[in-house]
Amino acid sequence: MTVETDGGDPTVTAATAADTASDAAPDTEEALIEEGEIAGDYLEQLLDVLDFDGDIDLDVEGDRAVVSIDGGKDLAKLVGRRGEVLDALQELTRLAVQQATGVRSRLMLDVAGWRAGRRSELSALGTEAAKRVLETGVREELSPMTPFERKIVHDAVAALDGVVSESEGVEPNRRVVVLPG
Repeated sequence: MTVETDGGDPTVTAATAADTASDAAPDTEEALIEEGEIAGDYLEQLLDVLDFDGDIDLDVEGDRAVVSIDGGKDLAKLVGRRGEVLDALQELTRLAVQQATGVRSRLMLDVAGWRAGRRSELSALGTEAAKRVLETGVREELSPMTPFERKIVHDAVAALDGVVSESEGVEPNRRVVVLPG
């Protein structure tokens, strides 16, 4: 894109740059909506092949497309033990979106509300661990978690003053440690 200025006048340049930035925001949201629609189509075909019932909901939260599948009795099978099937399905869906758009997707997939429920559990776990560390002054190691799970716990700990958290270990045994801060 070429930005023309009026004899080098910086006010014209600044206004043009601001106009360009405001034009970019809708394009980003439109791209995320497109990601969600591609993912929804992909998942709808998968549900048809599996002969599972489910309603697909598309949304945009922050800088990601969010796709949820709800309403079917067989959907727990798409979550699996500790969300392992859900994680794999999310990655396959991201790859389908990438194949269609040519851009790596950060799409988030939830099935039967499992990820939303897990987020609440982990947030509570992080807050409780942080409070215990505040009371005792003793560090606390939590169980190994996925990067998604650790991020939620780190965010919950960061909300309290006087404690910090860090990740220790190597995947798949990487865990959050809460420390006095």
